[in-house]
Amino acid sequence: QVQLVESGGGLVQAGGSLKLSCAASGRTFSSYVMGWFRQAPGKEREFVAAISWSGGTTDYTDSVKGRFTISRDNAKNTAYLQMNSLKPEDTAIYYCAARSNNVVVRSSGLYNYWGQGTQVTVSS
Repeated sequence: QVQLVESGGGLVQAGGSLKLSCAASGRTFSSYVMGWFRQAPGKEREFVAAISWSGGTTDYTDSVKGRFTISRDNAKNTAYLQMNSLKPEDTAIYYCAARSNNVVVRSSGLYNYWGQGTQVTVSS
């Protein structure tokens, strides 16, 4: 069982930066692929980024490539999403998720555990 708690969301102007954190409970954090998803008002939840157990494999949706960076610190049981050059269209609730299989995937249905989400609002 893994419990996930996101933090770091907030209000930022376009072009600004935020760093989201996802703190995980449990001793087996390093055995989970970690993913970030987001859901904007009136839209479906979408994949943002994911990272393998070791951090050696990452994947990003096209709209955030070059702007967002996913990382993890297994010693701290924490995953991160550094978001730079933010745009108003990045406004959403951001969720972290964990998958007990070391294959980086984009499908939300393949993630076993979810956090409660943190709001990111980018003003123009």
